Amino acid sequence: MAIKVLLDTDIGSDIDDAVTLAYLLAQPQCDLLGVTTVSGEVEKRAQIASALCIAAGRNIPIFPGRATPLLIREEQVIAEQAAVLDHWPHAEHFPHGEAIPFMARTIRANPGEVILLTIGQLSNIAALFAADEEIPHLLKGIVSMCGIYHLFPSHGPVEYNAGLDPHATAMVYHAEAPFHRSVGLDITRQVRLMQDEVLERFQIKPLETVLGFAEVWWKESPSLTFHDPLAAATIFDENICEFERGEVEVEITSKPLAGYTNWHASPSGRHEAAVKVDPDRFYEHFFSVF
Repeated sequence: MAIKVLLDTDIGSDIDDAVTLAYLLAQPQCDLLGVTTVSGEVEKRAQIASALCIAAGRNIPIFPGRATPLLIREEQVIAEQAAVLDHWPHAEHFPHGEAIPFMARTIRANPGEVILLTIGQLSNIAALFAADEEIPHLLKGIVSMCGIYHLFPSHGPVEYNAGLDPHATAMVYHAEAPFHRSVGLDITRQVRLMQDEVLERFQIKPLETVLGFAEVWWKESPSLTFHDPLAAATIFDENICEFERGEVEVEITSKPLAGYTNWHASPSGRHEAAVKVDPDRFYEHFFSVF
């Protein structure tokens, strides 16, 4: 039976969000119930999601969500990949103010069945949980590309999604969902392909459309790191990563460390974090769905 998924994404900045959506659209085990967008220029991000859905021949509900964090200034104000939107058909207009009610209705209509997949800042999800406190309990679970848990990269201990809206991150990790799985930056950095290999291996639908948006991304980076696709893939193959149970506490009082995901290993913890990845298994799984 297909797994029901709601995707919350800041598609349009790092190219891996578009890769994730293409993967979910092609994944036969995924029943994609809808897409909500978050971060600056949410309507343009929704248009990018629409272009990918249309290219895949799918009619998926798409709703722009919050363009700003709960309490601080938005740092990711532009959806850079929208610069090439006119190359593909896409919806132009979307209902505003409906992302949170849509998620709430969908989860309530499918109690205990929906995986909430979060691959951007957590502003929408925090607003959802604040608007309806029962929602976390009605989920099947949460899967997030968020945080750093074991090996800190050289740029610092705060991961981008967690740090863009630290107060939202704290709210979501405090919520009592049946489970909350995190695939952190320390693990996702281990699945990366250089541009030449991406160009060679993405010559299949709907990844061809992703390559169009990647033209903007290549100006910033010579490689594609599968941050978000790795988190998504663990929904359908839990053996791609090894996980450890524990508790996450999110720092919000220290401005330089706001969004830091402090990890405490515990067999009885409510959270689980990836501790190891099998890159070969991931690539085999990912490309097999296309």
